[in-house]
Amino acid sequence: MKGIFFVFLFSFAFSFSQNDFNSYNQLILGKNYNLEMVPISGGEFSMGSPLSEKNRLADEGPKRSVKVDSFWMAKYETTWDLFNLFVYRSLDVSQPMFDENNEVNIDVDGISGATTPYVEMSFGMGTDGYPAISMTQLAAKKFCQWLSAMTGNFYRLPTEAEWEYACRAESTTAYYFGNNANDLDQYAWFKKNSNNKYQKVGQKLPNKWGLYDMHGNVSEWTLDAYDSSFYKESKAKVDNNPYNKPVKLYPRVVRGGSWKSSDYRLRSASRQGSSKQWKKQDPQIPRSKWWHTDAQFVGFRIIRPYKNPSPQEQKEYWNN
Repeated sequence: MKGIFFVFLFSFAFSFSQNDFNSYNQLILGKNYNLEMVPISGGEFSMGSPLSEKNRLADEGPKRSVKVDSFWMAKYETTWDLFNLFVYRSLDVSQPMFDENNEVNIDVDGISGATTPYVEMSFGMGTDGYPAISMTQLAAKKFCQWLSAMTGNFYRLPTEAEWEYACRAESTTAYYFGNNANDLDQYAWFKKNSNNKYQKVGQKLPNKWGLYDMHGNVSEWTLDAYDSSFYKESKAKVDNNPYNKPVKLYPRVVRGGSWKSSDYRLRSASRQGSSKQWKKQDPQIPRSKWWHTDAQFVGFRIIRPYKNPSPQEQKEYWNN
């Protein structure tokens, strides 16, 4: 199957038990940044949308059975409060000592950092408690690597399958709360109610598993390359941890819709590929590999796999 990779996550230094699979707040150097992580027990689900779903697009099918392993996912989208720690790197000098019990032991000084943006990247929409935006997928991945180095826990972006599984939270409807788009006001910030800007995270109702803003506010990076026919290529009865590993820069998948999106773009199965046009107004030559000047609707949230991958696999997740 062209372009399909299956992620076999196996444990190195797998030192915790099922009894430890609980919600937790990831502190950074002992300080609380509201990085709350929610346990998502693995399972099987139907990925994509049925032909009967209103406003369905062709790249959302055919539906397929997918099984994903357990992971923790951030309760909220990554905020500027967190992302700017990575951008400005003032905490690096205080990196904790290596610990053999850590999932990750890497030197933070060896992690590439995002260049300081030439404009204020919130574009006046707010920073304290608001989702970080306009970063490239690379910048989001490097944030995960930096956070892993600073905490000793392994973090990465979700795969497209993991994202949809977490968003649906056992639902089979267009949205995690049902099929009626008229109910979106309670759950999401989107074109109709956002006042033409993103909003602070966690203001709307969460899904069944306690995840906020999975619909709307900002679209969220996943690890996958975007391929409109990716679902059609699978012949497996059940796809285990599918991951369409990128081999070129564009396009890559964002999920969930944003404050700029119409209601149908917020559906659980809706997909969008990144574009060179997201850097259209970038004045730098060459254009920045860290920022998308014209993607003020894109952000991300992180996950931590329950089973820690090998050091080599960790590097591939952060660098591809």
